[in-house]
Amino acid sequence: MRQNEEEWVEYKNIMEDVVKRSGFDKSIFYDLRGNHDNFGVPVVGGSFDFYSKYSINGQLGRSGHVNSITLQAGEQKYLFVGLDSTMSVGLRGPTNLFGHPTDQLLTEIDLELAQWDSQSAKPVNKITFGHFPLSFSASSQSGRTLKDIFLKHSLSAYICGHLHSGFGKNLKRHHLSNHLLLSSQKFFQFNVHQIPSEGIKNCSFGAPPVEEFWEWEMGDWRKSRAMRILAIDRGHVSFAGIDFKSGSKKTIIIPTFPLDSRFMSTSSSHNEYECEHMLPSSYETVRALVFSVSPVVSVVAKIYDSRYGNLDNVMEATMTKHVDRSSRGDLYSVPWNYKAFEDPSADRFWLQIEATDIMGRTTLTELRPFSVNGLHAKVLWTWKEFFVMGCQWAALYYPILWLTMYFLLLLLLIPRAFLIFSRKQHTYKNFLAAKGLINGIAWVLQELCRVPIAWFGFLGYLFYLVLFPWFVGQVFTDGGDRGYMTYMGWVVKSSNNKRNDYIGSPDIMVVVLPHLIFVVLPAIFFAGALAAERAVHRDNFLSISGKKADDYSRLNKRSLRYDSRGNRRSKFHFDGRWMRSILLVLCLAICWKHFKNCRALMKAYEMNPLLHFPVYSLGIPVLLGYVIHKTKGA
Repeated sequence: MRQNEEEWVEYKNIMEDVVKRSGFDKSIFYDLRGNHDNFGVPVVGGSFDFYSKYSINGQLGRSGHVNSITLQAGEQKYLFVGLDSTMSVGLRGPTNLFGHPTDQLLTEIDLELAQWDSQSAKPVNKITFGHFPLSFSASSQSGRTLKDIFLKHSLSAYICGHLHSGFGKNLKRHHLSNHLLLSSQKFFQFNVHQIPSEGIKNCSFGAPPVEEFWEWEMGDWRKSRAMRILAIDRGHVSFAGIDFKSGSKKTIIIPTFPLDSRFMSTSSSHNEYECEHMLPSSYETVRALVFSVSPVVSVVAKIYDSRYGNLDNVMEATMTKHVDRSSRGDLYSVPWNYKAFEDPSADRFWLQIEATDIMGRTTLTELRPFSVNGLHAKVLWTWKEFFVMGCQWAALYYPILWLTMYFLLLLLLIPRAFLIFSRKQHTYKNFLAAKGLINGIAWVLQELCRVPIAWFGFLGYLFYLVLFPWFVGQVFTDGGDRGYMTYMGWVVKSSNNKRNDYIGSPDIMVVVLPHLIFVVLPAIFFAGALAAERAVHRDNFLSISGKKADDYSRLNKRSLRYDSRGNRRSKFHFDGRWMRSILLVLCLAICWKHFKNCRALMKAYEMNPLLHFPVYSLGIPVLLGYVIHKTKGA
């Protein structure tokens, strides 16, 4: 995966047109560098760093990795911090997938977020934005993470991209501080909301704030034509997702209060409400921002009660427009008795805003649950959403890697040890006498041990993957020296001849783990299954022929010779080895997947399989081919 300068020129022209048509000053636009903008870039600012040349940030001279701006409305401050956590040395894809914040970057972010802490009497709304979700962000050399910094400053929200809305609609995650050293949440979070630890409610004014923040994926404009509009209303941060795939929107409505209890409620707002420390004026009205190409004639707030299983309308009121010529959108509000909607359930009451313009067009927001007392409505991720948002892949890579490696080694070594040192042998007859999954696996793997060259081949291949480079490839666009990749990362030289050891970790997991789990592991099992099928065929042959095992090879060869001459078929020949046919198809499927992966790597890193990764590319197919040949007749 490399960058195309023509695409960057097109991007520059489009953004200039957007700036011109918007009427805004160019300086208010901010485009973040992502991993695709860093593919194959040996040096930031070099001739192959097209981001620095064509992006708005590059044109405006924003060369730092952290930029911030503060907006002020009355006494309230709103701090926005943008960060670039891409690799300092940009590898080509697919092993350029994670954000890599350094200790220096984390210190800069910490300082930017703390700039108003000692000067502002009121809390500052802090919002950060970066390309990578935290599930795809590595830790720094000292072990610190972006999450540590964000929790320290109790952000309102972290806005990210990278996933391109391709894995689901609920790519949101609520982070809450957990100081348990061995907490599983360092590796997984199973739902959108992190389960808070039980604690004593502290309503004193000197109590430290709850360490928490929301993480929201911002959408994908290029493919999905989806975007999000963020709104901050008297300290309440909300957003609206806009989907333009069905066409342009004549009216856009963003409810700003009450907040969606699924994706916007915070533990701090719940504590403030319970302790009555919240700002009452921010709770006394239902509010919404409305953007419309035509004049709006009416905006109505509707609240439904789902207590009895149906959505019963309990409030419907016309909202009043607040005149403000400084904004392109109009703020509408309507008074309500918010205490009447207090409830221990976070999803009992649902809000919907309806706007009608002068052309008679009606626009409705989606129904959203709310909780005035700040409770969270439970939301379950799909498996795909959990996979990309709930798993901390940087923390999981080495545990998964070594668990897989040890498992593969044990699959080979334990059956071999039983074969050599134990009197108990796992054979087909023993399996028939005591059927079971464990006995079946033990028998299959022990049969593989009876094909010694294949067994030693698989064992040697595993040691090769641990001790030697997997392949040698071209990782930079400039065509300089090649680098080599191990399970720990890439070792490359940049254009200034500086050696970079083991960069791109844990990014290389997209190559390492699929190869071990979906190629090596099934190859070992199917090789053992082929050997076991041969043993079954042999036992059946001997039981029908009544011959001894020593006679098997000679009789089998003679029966095959009769068949090849077209004479009568031997009574010892069996053409019912259907299980072998299935195993052969499965072995071909493994080889097809493996060669497909090799082809992708060849294109990505300009490699020749015979020169740059012969053991990786040919090891498994050769071993499977040998086992297939060895088990075809005997």
